[in-house]
Amino acid sequence: MDLQAALSLKMHCPVKAQNAGLFISRGNDTKHPTRVINSHELILVKQGELDMWEEEQDFHLEPGQTLHLWPGRQHGSHKIMPPDLKFYWIHFEIEAAGNDDFASHGAEPFSSVINVPQVAHLCQPERLERLFRLFLDEQETGMLHPLSANMLTLLMLMELTEHFKASEDNLNVVATWAHTYIHVNFDRPITSSKVAASLGYNTDYLGRIYRQTYGCTLTEAIHRRRVHKACDYLLDSNLTISYIAHRCGFSDTDYFRRIFKRVTQITPSEYRDENSRLHVNTH
Repeated sequence: MDLQAALSLKMHCPVKAQNAGLFISRGNDTKHPTRVINSHELILVKQGELDMWEEEQDFHLEPGQTLHLWPGRQHGSHKIMPPDLKFYWIHFEIEAAGNDDFASHGAEPFSSVINVPQVAHLCQPERLERLFRLFLDEQETGMLHPLSANMLTLLMLMELTEHFKASEDNLNVVATWAHTYIHVNFDRPITSSKVAASLGYNTDYLGRIYRQTYGCTLTEAIHRRRVHKACDYLLDSNLTISYIAHRCGFSDTDYFRRIFKRVTQITPSEYRDENSRLHVNTH
C-alpha cells in the first residue's frame, strides 16, 4: 500500500467510553446499589419499569425511556427491581477538545454543541438499542477499538438529542395522526402495535402521548370507534349483529358483544330496541 496515497485524519472525540452491559433482573428482591461513581452513565430501559433517584430527584422509567446519571452525584433505587426488568447501560467520560493541532495548520476549529436531556422518551428506541447491541457484541469479542467505542457512545448521545421529547404541538400532531388512522382503518384487523408500526413509532411511546392527548389508550380508542360505527348500523339498518360485528372489525361476535356492553353499558340488541329511529312516511 502506498502510504502517501492514504487519507490521514487526526480525530478527536469528546466522549471516552468505558464499558457497557445489559442488565436482566433475576427477580431476587435486589435494588440498584446506592453509590457515587466518577463517570457518566446512560440507561435505556428495554423491558419492565425502573425506579431510580439521583440526589433529591426521583425518576420512573418505562420501556423506550432513557436516563442520564451524572458523575459525582449519589444515585440508587428505593424500590426492588421487578423480575421482568431489562435495561442497557454504559459508562463514559467527557474530555475537552484541544485546538492546538487545528491552529498549527491554519484551520478554524470545528465545534458543535449537543444538549442531552436527563430523561428522554424515544419514539424509536430500537435505533439506540442497535447501537448498544453493536457496542456489546464488539466488546464481548474483544474487537472493540477504543475510537470505535467512543464514536458509538457519541452516536448514542446524539440519538437522544434528535428524538427526545418533541414539543407539545408535535406531540399533539402525532396523536392526531394516530386518531385519524384509527378513524379510517377501524374496520381492518388493527391493534395498537399495528397503528404504531404504520406511523413509524414505538408502541409504548405512541400510546403514552395518545393517552395524554385523548385520555384513553390506543386499544380503547379502537374499540370506541368500532362501537360508535356499530351504533350507526344498529339504528339505520336491519343488518344482523354478527354481520355488523365483522363489518366493524371484530372477528368474533361474542367479543364484539362484550366490548359493546363495556362501552355503552347495554348489549347491541338492547341498544337497537331502545334507540331505533322512527321512519315516518309523509307521502
